[in-house]
Amino acid sequence: MRRAPKDTAESIRKISRRGVILGGVQLAFAGALGLRMQHLQVDQADEFRLLAEENRINIRLIPPTRGQIFDRNGAILAANEPSYRITIVREDAGNVDDVILRLSSLVELDEDELNRALAEMERSAPFLPVTVAERVTWEDISRVAVNAPALPGVTPEVGLSRFYPRRGDFAHVVGYVGPVSERDLARYETPDPVLRIPRFQIGKVGIEARHEEDLRGRAGAKRVEVNAVGRVMRELDRREGTPGADLQLTVDSKLQSYIQARLGEESASVVVMDVQNGDLLGIASSPSYDPNKFVRGISVADFGELRDNDHRPLASKTVQDAYPPGSTFKMVTALAAMDAGLVAPDETVWCPGHMEVGGRRFHCWKRAGHGHMNLELSLRESCDVYYYDLALKVGIDRIAATAKRLGLGQVFPIGMSAVTQGLIPNKEWKRAERDADWRIGDTVNASIGQGYVLSSPLQLAVMTARLATGTAVEPRLVRSVDGVEKALRGGESLGFNENHLRQIRRAMYAVSNNRRGTAYGSRIIDDAVRMAGKTGTSQVRNITAAERARGVTRNEDLPWNRRDHALFVNYAPFDNPRIAVSVVVEHGGGGSRAAAPIGRDVTLQALFGDDPPLEAYPAKDRDRIREQQERLQQVLRANDTDGRGRA
Repeated sequence: MRRAPKDTAESIRKISRRGVILGGVQLAFAGALGLRMQHLQVDQADEFRLLAEENRINIRLIPPTRGQIFDRNGAILAANEPSYRITIVREDAGNVDDVILRLSSLVELDEDELNRALAEMERSAPFLPVTVAERVTWEDISRVAVNAPALPGVTPEVGLSRFYPRRGDFAHVVGYVGPVSERDLARYETPDPVLRIPRFQIGKVGIEARHEEDLRGRAGAKRVEVNAVGRVMRELDRREGTPGADLQLTVDSKLQSYIQARLGEESASVVVMDVQNGDLLGIASSPSYDPNKFVRGISVADFGELRDNDHRPLASKTVQDAYPPGSTFKMVTALAAMDAGLVAPDETVWCPGHMEVGGRRFHCWKRAGHGHMNLELSLRESCDVYYYDLALKVGIDRIAATAKRLGLGQVFPIGMSAVTQGLIPNKEWKRAERDADWRIGDTVNASIGQGYVLSSPLQLAVMTARLATGTAVEPRLVRSVDGVEKALRGGESLGFNENHLRQIRRAMYAVSNNRRGTAYGSRIIDDAVRMAGKTGTSQVRNITAAERARGVTRNEDLPWNRRDHALFVNYAPFDNPRIAVSVVVEHGGGGSRAAAPIGRDVTLQALFGDDPPLEAYPAKDRDRIREQQERLQQVLRANDTDGRGRA
């Protein structure tokens, strides 16, 4: 049936209208698409070109070379040595188990390290290299290289690793490095990106930690071309980083090694200080440990042995530990009394062997008493009652103020870890810390370095140097950073009356050179290097009235950890002071027996720079000293050979 012309015209009109609308929509869409393409391809071309380049080219950090550490004479204490390692890329290896089995027939693989590597492979992308063996020998590297076709994905590599050629001699001073931990990262508000490099190492304790920013340096960078999944295709260019700064310490490594050998396995510490400029020439804690074990990753068994040792080899006893200073504190009490004008050097006090104070009996170490004592005699023979009497006159606040002027109760920022402030108590301290009033008995105890008083071996060395010079000399351990010398601190006058200081020094001279002096048995007889010193013995247990009645148990008859600490401080030469020395032997018994001989030997070694002539020792000691020198030289030669063999 034919449609009417009128209907046909109407249909054509409707189709034309729809076509125009549809065409307009298509035209508008094409226009918008064109504008968008122009915006992307023209207006934002540079931005997208940059994004594409960043997808294709990665920037990767190059670890900087760590700065080295030297002693005052240029001997190396912390070095960087080539370290050979073997890595494996999981996707290139194919069957990892088969490859590792073939590798283990060529190179001895540590089971713990291998297990860590396998666990790391599971967490890492398949194209990233994972270390399966570290610190392998050159022979191992050679065997792997020769058998490379049979070891797909395995690559021998070379890098730098920290090494401490002096091993335990400087463990407590220099410290050691180790892998970055989450705890390390948490210390920084914005961590250096280089810290996130796998297995990157930073200082953990000691100078390595305290001077981390100086030693680390700045990372370099390399541009590498990667494919779509991030695999490296080739290296385009690189910019080497800035090496870390070298550090020079004030310590004499030869003297330090001697001190460590002289202390042996004693739980003890020694500090040797230049009294003129504060340089620490020796600062040794015993027993020590090999820091190289921590760099490589110490085993559970080795760490457990160090941790459980009752002589605490991990502790830096010279700065970290604080002890009752015992009779080495008596110079402080005497100087406080003279400075206050409350006692004259020739004024005497009667010592019957004890003193009654506040209904309590305070004993002298000499049960029968010393009789009439003045300043020089009381220091020479270490009478306690004399200082009890001084304490009642001068009071704790003046004693505490004098102690702090002499360097006790202060933190000296020398760069070692966990430097203690010690404790110089007074009335305000006891109210704040113990919520109790200060008692007169507290003052009596403090006058002889007992009770609440605590001092580190470093502080005792500073005290001795200040008594010897009358100046506020401060200790210095880092001599220079990258060749720039660190400024000396202190040196101004302490403001003490010089006549009072001379009285103290003369009494200390008598301690070491008078027949009745407590350190006479450890005297130096060479007139050019005679020393002035003071022995000390600090109790670590209470002695009951019942024990005193039946006789105080000798240190030799007590368990080691209940024996008294032995202390000795000295400076030399007496007429022209050059060095101050402090010695603490934990649970060593009496200071005159255990600490003074060490102090005398270290003093002579420091002054002569080598084994001193036997003529400096009393004639009766020379055969024993000769044998001791020969034995210690054997130890030093063995340690030097072992250390240099790895350098």
